[in-house]
Amino acid sequence: MIGIDDAVAAGSKLIDDAINKIWPDPQDRAKAEVMMLQAQSDAALNLLKTQMSVMLAEAQSTDKFTSRARPGFLYVVYLLMLCSIPMGILYSFNPAIAGNVTTGFKDWLAAIPPDIISMFQFVMLGYIGGRSFEKVKGIK
Repeated sequence: MIGIDDAVAAGSKLIDDAINKIWPDPQDRAKAEVMMLQAQSDAALNLLKTQMSVMLAEAQSTDKFTSRARPGFLYVVYLLMLCSIPMGILYSFNPAIAGNVTTGFKDWLAAIPPDIISMFQFVMLGYIGGRSFEKVKGIK
């Protein structure tokens, strides 16, 4: 998968090649490279500012769902991770019971119909896309 860094590197190489072809004079080439580096640093700074503004907007949001949705999901993950401690202790005393609990939990998760999981994924992608669009447009 190509990331933003790969795209920036490819764009920089393309611009560098163009600079070398357009300005064969070393002094003119140096000026163009300085301008290119300035543009790259400005773009990186603007990206950082945008990322920071999104984080600050979420942190300052009065919408309870926005400020609690991600931590709420993390609490569920933390709970599942913390449950591994007593399961490890149970396994040390009685591996058969711990195995049965694990198998039961796995079967319980597998019993969720795939359509519901697909719907959840679709809804979450829609929510993420909608929130991203709102943030870009400056809508709270």
